[in-house]
Amino acid sequence: MPIMYNTGDWFTLQPNTYRKFDLHTPDWPIDLDLEYMKVVCAPYGGPIAVTRDPQQIVPIKGTAKPVIRIFDTAGQELSKIWWNHGKLISMGWSDMEELICVQDDALVFIYDIFGQEKESYSMGQEASLTKILDAKIFQSSTGTGVAVMTTNGRIFLKHNNTKDFRSRLLPEMPKSSSECTCWELVTEDRNSYCLLGRDREIIKLFPGESLGSITRNLIDKSYERILLIAVSYDHQNLALYTNTGVLWMGNVDMKEKYCEFDTGRKDIPKQIEWIMNADKTGSDAVVIAYPSFLLVVNRNGDKNLFTYDNAIYLVSEMDGVRILTHNSHEMIQKLPKCVQNIFAINSQEPSSFLFEAQKKFQEKSYQADEYLSLFRDRMDAAVDECIEAAGYEFCTITQKSLMRTSYFGKGFIASHNPDKHVQMLRILRVLNTLRHPRIAMPLTIKQFQHLKPEVILARLVFRKHYAIAIQVAKHLKLPESWILEHWAFHKVMNDKNDNEVARKITEKFKNPSIEGISFCNIAEKAYAAGRDELAIKLLELEPRAFLQIPLLLKLGKYDRAVQSATQSGDTELVASILMEIKKKMMLTNFHMIIREYPMALNIYKKIMNEWSRTALYDIYNTEDDHKSIAEYHFKNALESDSLESNLPIIANSYTQGRRNVEAELCSDTNKLMKLQKALTNKYTSIYGHIPFYRLSVHSTIEKLLELGELKEAEKVKNDFKVPERRFWWLRIISLSNKYKWDDLEKFSKSKKSPIGYEPFVEVCLKQNNLTEARKYILKCREDRKSYWYIRAGLYDEAADTAYDQKDFNTLYILQQKANTTGNRQLLEKINTYIAVLASKK
Repeated sequence: MPIMYNTGDWFTLQPNTYRKFDLHTPDWPIDLDLEYMKVVCAPYGGPIAVTRDPQQIVPIKGTAKPVIRIFDTAGQELSKIWWNHGKLISMGWSDMEELICVQDDALVFIYDIFGQEKESYSMGQEASLTKILDAKIFQSSTGTGVAVMTTNGRIFLKHNNTKDFRSRLLPEMPKSSSECTCWELVTEDRNSYCLLGRDREIIKLFPGESLGSITRNLIDKSYERILLIAVSYDHQNLALYTNTGVLWMGNVDMKEKYCEFDTGRKDIPKQIEWIMNADKTGSDAVVIAYPSFLLVVNRNGDKNLFTYDNAIYLVSEMDGVRILTHNSHEMIQKLPKCVQNIFAINSQEPSSFLFEAQKKFQEKSYQADEYLSLFRDRMDAAVDECIEAAGYEFCTITQKSLMRTSYFGKGFIASHNPDKHVQMLRILRVLNTLRHPRIAMPLTIKQFQHLKPEVILARLVFRKHYAIAIQVAKHLKLPESWILEHWAFHKVMNDKNDNEVARKITEKFKNPSIEGISFCNIAEKAYAAGRDELAIKLLELEPRAFLQIPLLLKLGKYDRAVQSATQSGDTELVASILMEIKKKMMLTNFHMIIREYPMALNIYKKIMNEWSRTALYDIYNTEDDHKSIAEYHFKNALESDSLESNLPIIANSYTQGRRNVEAELCSDTNKLMKLQKALTNKYTSIYGHIPFYRLSVHSTIEKLLELGELKEAEKVKNDFKVPERRFWWLRIISLSNKYKWDDLEKFSKSKKSPIGYEPFVEVCLKQNNLTEARKYILKCREDRKSYWYIRAGLYDEAADTAYDQKDFNTLYILQQKANTTGNRQLLEKINTYIAVLASKK
């Protein structure tokens, strides 16, 4: 078993063992003397606020106005707050490391650790009018709270973390001629109540009650009044201190008394704090700070005494009590069970044997095996206890020894999972980094596990320890992108060289899309700081175009916003951006921007086509797009049934746009519509209602031929340059539909047909007139006669023609038809023709 390896800072309060060990020695400024100061320390190794104690008479150096100085635990000054408000009554730290200051008119001011005021609020009009006598900053399940006691003895509560800005008034104290000598806040579930000491009684003010309740005769020993009340960190235990030096310890509900201890001191202690257990919940002892020494008393009445300088300040922690003096920074802690098992004298625990075995192994002593033989079947428990104990140690040498021991022991365990060992190594490396004076966050492992790594990283980042925060994040395998982003914000706010800032940020953010970092967030910060040029430079670095747009719109860079939107390829984004920009600038300037981007222009036209035709016309007019103007007028004319009156305007627009074909078509259409109107009026009086309106030229001629108005049809044909072939087709169809076969024959003989005579055959066959069809088949080309004879069903004539043309293919077709129809005479004739032609080859 190790003897006196790590036990020099241990002391015993039966039946438990405690230890007092150094964190690090603070290096305070020369002009700071804690003896004359009011000191408030944040838990979890947080910052320290110091201001001159107005109740002490000291020589004033410099300004008489109060100055609040904020330090880290290493004594390095972080900031100063020049107090320009009313009389400062009290101050304390929130769970977010915010300094809360309360002044006598019930105003509460909140500052960050760098002295920047974040917010302020009042505890209420009544508290403001009656003035504040004292104030407490306390922690509860809902966060940090502020309690104030007014000069008329009323107490108001306010929780900072709630959205309700109203303060809550606690019940009134029972009437008495005596004044309260001490008071403290207690949190029970979600409620906070107040305990006050007045003479020999304790008053409990619970929310919702009409009057406070009184508890008397708690202390058996002789005393006149209670001077101090101390509530444990977990709000489960209570300590009372009387004017005769009697210490009462018990449960917070005062139903159970642990002990009464007579300190034998007549002087008033500065503070009393409970020592919370490190490896489990609960607390068994208190620390009493007198002007020049500390007294530690447990619930069994056992004590220990430590001598110090005059200035002693206690900081209650979740696993112990920190002691801050001008020359030291220490912690008193109940000894964790695992540490005691390993290092206690004559310990018979497996972890103690393993630790000694590892030492002997390093010394190459055979005794290592003897120690191992004592606990081989309990090796798992020994290894785990060494790993756990390493976490509780502040001394790096002890940490290494314990981790080396666990590494040695796990070699004797088959299929051992090393995850716990590796994780503890990572945590210890982070904790040792945080405890370094440069960082000055002396966290214990229990505090580290309670706060969570994310909170610790946030505190490092807020203190601007960016490099350390990134390394911690990497070490614990946590995201680091937000740390880099916060570093970029800091650069934007403090570095005035735009090019240098952009260069440094680019170097750090080599692959922002993968790391989850957006240049747009940083550009937004630059814009908020009034650095528009830097914001634009940062936006240019953002690879995702759609993220640039909101800030570009704020900056008034509409041209770049449209460019980014079109580059993204998102039509919905382009549409929304165009509508947003249109509201913010003159229409002509808007048109000038979007005409440079075809995609944006087309989307805008499509939107305006559905929403506002007038706006669509404006952009066509701005662009001198006469073709689109003509189409705009044409569409409007069709919808309003005013095509005839608008055709000259449409034709003129096409002409200006050098679209001569379209312009000529418009002129012809206008001419046709006028003609159709005249024809409708002329022939309606003769034939009844005959509509020509909106007919094509083709249909107009067809209608005139149907009416027998040949001259009028020819005139339309000539006026609109209808091809002769089309006109012949229309004449042929018209005459066949009327069964005017003589007129059709005369027409065929009038002159040589421009379309041949096959159309004549076609219309005759359509009307089932074979006689007329024969006339025109004879006029067809020789190579087409057989085809038409077959179409007409004149197979004999077809066979004769095919024989004359020596057309074997047609003869074979006819042969199949003769077989199908069973026409033997035709079949013999065709076979003869085929044989004759075959013999002539």
